[in-house]
Amino acid sequence: MSDKRPLRIVHCFRSPVGGIFRHVRDLAEHHSQAGHQVGIVCDSSTGSEHEDKLFVQIMPYLSLGLERLPIQRSVSLSDLAALKDCYNHIKALQPDILHGHGAKGGVIARVIGSILRVQRYRVARLYSPHGGSLHFRSRTLSGETVFMAERILERGTEAISFVCDYERATYETKIGKPHCDAVRIYNGISDRDFGAVPRSANGADFVYIGMLRDMKGPDVFIEAFDQMERRLGRPLSARIIGDGPDEQKYRRMLNERGLSDRITMLPAMPVRDAFAMADIVVIPSRAEAMPYIVLEALAAEKTVIASRVGGIPEILGSDSAALVEPGNPAALAAVMATALTSADWSRRTMPEREGFRRRFSASVMAAQVEDLYQRHLP
Repeated sequence: MSDKRPLRIVHCFRSPVGGIFRHVRDLAEHHSQAGHQVGIVCDSSTGSEHEDKLFVQIMPYLSLGLERLPIQRSVSLSDLAALKDCYNHIKALQPDILHGHGAKGGVIARVIGSILRVQRYRVARLYSPHGGSLHFRSRTLSGETVFMAERILERGTEAISFVCDYERATYETKIGKPHCDAVRIYNGISDRDFGAVPRSANGADFVYIGMLRDMKGPDVFIEAFDQMERRLGRPLSARIIGDGPDEQKYRRMLNERGLSDRITMLPAMPVRDAFAMADIVVIPSRAEAMPYIVLEALAAEKTVIASRVGGIPEILGSDSAALVEPGNPAALAAVMATALTSADWSRRTMPEREGFRRRFSASVMAAQVEDLYQRHLP
């Protein structure tokens, strides 16, 4: 532990699934090891057995505990009850730092933090959008309402931490230049994430790993796979790995297209187990901030094909041949076919490994976030 003040840190977010959960787990581990006390408040109604196992793994780093409460994704009157329950729990913890992640987490941290400050509690309120409300469209009623709410909440924010330059630019375009401190701190992965994961004996040609919802593009992946098979004139294989609200929709899509025998759907699993399913990982998202799956796949020495959305070009390179237009199955099929049939395509296209490792390190990320916390202590 350095001579910096030890902190009581509480992370607030809604869904313990995907990139936000990974981000918080990494911060909790590093900050706990640095001598800080860390707690989590999140939703109790999402996640699966896979996420339950991840909570078990992170519990040794949560000296302030884990509190799971029902927090709905959509805005409703139930939010008031959830906010009251969160307030009672967080007030008892007496945090120095309230860090909200995503739209709902940002509301919880900043509203409760502001109430505590009125009561003369010394707490800093921080916010990381992780895409969240920034995925709403401008010039729509829902979008403009959300952006107005973000601007109001900014008044109760000491600092905003963006996970990529794209996220910061989107915030400034849709909401405005932040009136509080604002920094860009890239997502990072730990040393244990690095190392090649060979494809298993029963592996496939391609794998999709992620939430099963349209924003992440499993439907685009299925359509692209179908087109690619016809383009190459031979049957191929793929895996879709994950859980989510649109699972049955994609199962029907596979049945209707006669692809169920070649595209297998599997539940969420440890990511390095998922990487053993194929050497080519496809991320066909329609919207993203800075997805961990891209970082993790590259660290596992996989070939990555992804949509040109969010901060992905900041990882792969803005002119990378591995980037395709979001929501365009034909373009995705063309790149998938090239990656599969060109022996040296991956070597020529993927980022240089050592430079990638230096840039996207979890220890660097955690140190920069800790400095931000220390800078904004009341």
